[in-house]
Amino acid sequence: MGFFQHPAAVVESGCIGDGTRVWAFAHILPGARIGRGCNICDHTFIENDVVVGDRVTVKCGVQLWDGIEVEDDVFIGPNVTFTNDPFPRSREYQKEIPRTRVRKGASIGANATILPGLTIGERAMVGAGAVVTHDVPSDTIVAGNPVRIIGYVGISGAPASTVAAPREPARVTTLVEGVTLHRLPLLDDLRGSLSFGEVNVHVPFEVKRYFMVFGVSTQHIRGEHAHKTLHQFLICAHGSCHLVADDGNVRQEFVLDHPSIGVHLPPRIWGVHYKYSPDAVLLVLASGPYHPDDYIRDYSEFLALRKK
Repeated sequence: MGFFQHPAAVVESGCIGDGTRVWAFAHILPGARIGRGCNICDHTFIENDVVVGDRVTVKCGVQLWDGIEVEDDVFIGPNVTFTNDPFPRSREYQKEIPRTRVRKGASIGANATILPGLTIGERAMVGAGAVVTHDVPSDTIVAGNPVRIIGYVGISGAPASTVAAPREPARVTTLVEGVTLHRLPLLDDLRGSLSFGEVNVHVPFEVKRYFMVFGVSTQHIRGEHAHKTLHQFLICAHGSCHLVADDGNVRQEFVLDHPSIGVHLPPRIWGVHYKYSPDAVLLVLASGPYHPDDYIRDYSEFLALRKK
């Protein structure tokens, strides 16, 4: 089928995929490789050591410099700025160019700036005008200068739905398979407040271990894994954080902002916690001791296990 080239475009590469459209005043150097079904808009420049996957949209005013790899189904908004030299000097050249990777399905908003050598994770959403100074995890929504995580993408690509805890002590079944949201008993009087839970009553498994997570910067996330056999019960004992649970088909988000709110994560559920307040202390009750082999840290491996 071939590709379309506007008469005012300069295409020196012989590796342009079928169905790709290259519009006016775009310039693609000889070594660049462009996939199928892409849309390369006006006033773009693509250097030699650049790989662009299939169905990628590169909007006007974007330059893709040597060392940039863009995977399939990526959207790059107008005037996004990529860099490939952390300490540029005129006529001083790097011996090795850092690799910048934009993973499958990611979107980068207009006027964002991407520092060299970083990875934008799969399906991540980078807000307009953001300055990306560190790797962006998969499925996160980031914004600001420097960027911080402000949300999490759902399975559908829209922000994950948020589940509110009940006002009275109760257990709520969620859309994520096996995950339950709990409002634990709470006692208040003039001396202060007390919240409690009983094993096999409020916490639905025998607790063998606990650990606490605290001092997490707001731009970082924790978790990003599933367990093969381990049950977990999460309570934010102080401050607040957000928990995302994912069964491979449905993803929901929970706000843990009170010691009386808990979430049960059963085995084979992908969990991520983020948006930690500066004073947050996350308490995790576990059904067994630590075993590294029980962790599933690769999301593709997790999906394969769920399908089985």
